Amino acid sequence: MLKIIKVTTLSVLIAVMGCVSIPSEAPELSVELGKRIAAIEESNITLLNRFFDQKRKEVDKFIEEEWVPEFANHFFSNKTISDAWETIVSEDDKKQRLLFLVKTGPRLIKKINEKRLELIQPLDALERRIELKIREEYTQARAINNSITSFLLSASKVADNRNRYLEIVNTTDASIGRLIDETDDAVSVLIEKKDILEDKSERSQKFLGKVREIRDSI
Repeated sequence: MLKIIKVTTLSVLIAVMGCVSIPSEAPELSVELGKRIAAIEESNITLLNRFFDQKRKEVDKFIEEEWVPEFANHFFSNKTISDAWETIVSEDDKKQRLLFLVKTGPRLIKKINEKRLELIQPLDALERRIELKIREEYTQARAINNSITSFLLSASKVADNRNRYLEIVNTTDASIGRLIDETDDAVSVLIEKKDILEDKSERSQKFLGKVREIRDSI
């Protein structure tokens, strides 16, 4: 399970600023913290991308192992196609067999690719939306840190603003973590086989519906 890295150092710095005496090194530490925030942001984005890469692999596995066999069975249940294939097999005509595959193969591949796009594109869009949210949160964190750097030069202002900044910083981890957990749950709906009576189409639609709900909540 993906764990988004918390900006705990910033939280600690804000909490410590309740001290009556602020060390002369504090402004320099705050500047250094700004650099660390940027590094943590990129680490979180990398973790996010790896998480969604894994979810895409799980969707691909569902398509390959569950959806394709069912689709192929439905495709060859068509009487015209079924009769043509049985004739080719019974006559053992390699030329006709190759011609049949050349004609039907692209149609099968096209349908498989369409299904993959149907299931993968919403995940891609959700990944971009969450990444944007993470970057927005870290932009805010950098802005807060810049304000803290200035306020460290004036101890009286620090005390007045400490609690407000701490509350803002602590909202980031919970919000992103919730989105990640909900995405994981959505993919689980698609790949888990708890109800054998529920067909792949129903599971696909439930998955797409959950992804849309997550995206719209951001």
